[in-house]
Parts: sequence; C-alpha cells; structure tokens
Amino acid sequence: MKAIVSRLCTIALCATLLASCSEQRVVPTPRPSPTPAPLPPPPPRPIVDWQHAPVTPGDWVWSNAGGRSQASFAGGLLQLVCDRTSNTVIVLRRGNADGAVPMTIATSAMTRTVSASGSAGGIALSLAARDPLLDAMAFSRGHFALEVAGLGAIYVPSWPEVSRVIEDCR
Repeated sequence: MKAIVSRLCTIALCATLLASCSEQRVVPTPRPSPTPAPLPPPPPRPIVDWQHAPVTPGDWVWSNAGGRSQASFAGGLLQLVCDRTSNTVIVLRRGNADGAVPMTIATSAMTRTVSASGSAGGIALSLAARDPLLDAMAFSRGHFALEVAGLGAIYVPSWPEVSRVIEDCR
C-alpha cells in the first residue's frame, strides 16, 4: 500500500512540475476605452434666398379681439397686434426665449435686425405704428421673411390683414 501511495505522490508531483513548466497565462491590464472624438461642428446653415423660398403654410386671419385689431398667421405662429394705447404694433412670434434675442425681418424693400424679447405669448417686438419696417412688411412683393435666433425662419405672405392691423393702429 505504501508503494501505491508513493507512486500516487510521485505522479502528482510530476503533474505539478509539468504544469509549472507550461506557459503562464498573462492577464493584460485593462486599457481605458478610447475617448470618442469630438463631434464636428454642424455645417453652416445654407444661405437661403428668402425671396425664392416657399411661403410657410398657413393663412392670415384678422379679428378685433377685445377692441384690438390683430392678425394671426398659421394658427398663431405669427401675430400682429395693434396696441392703440401706445400706438405700437406688436409682432409676436411663437417660441421661447430668455431675455433679448435678435429678430430679423426681411422685405423686398429693406432688411432689419432688431432686439425682441421673450414674453408670455412668445417672442415679442414692439414697433411704432409709423415705423417704415411695417410698411415694408405690408407692401413686400408677395411675402416677407422673419427669423428669430434659435428658431427657423418663416416666410409670410403680405396679405391685406397685415395692412389692416397697421392702418388700424395709425
């Protein structure tokens, strides 16, 4: 029996020695995953010739709500409201803004960038009723463009409702 135990011990010892002679498994140290490359800046917005851009879908609707002459385009996307107490026309674009934002109005006669501000109803601009920009909007050839920083441009038809609000305010 001693011989059997001795042989088993010898076999176990040989197996251990053989196992120690085999190539050791090397566990590589984990490498941090590569940092993704920063995204390239968005391509510059294409310069659109607003005079050839399609008109934004929608219609003008004039009303005399609460004694105020007002015109609403495309379900309130853009509104012109006469404030007779201050003889101003409020241009109101649907959207949100914190503080002052640039608003650009382009007509066939002139283009002007003005400072508009966020309000409860959207982004508002108040113009004196006799401001030439209002006349340019009313008489622009077919339509005019209105763009607010951070919002897409809209191309609005120069329908009689625009003139009606302006004239009611003068």
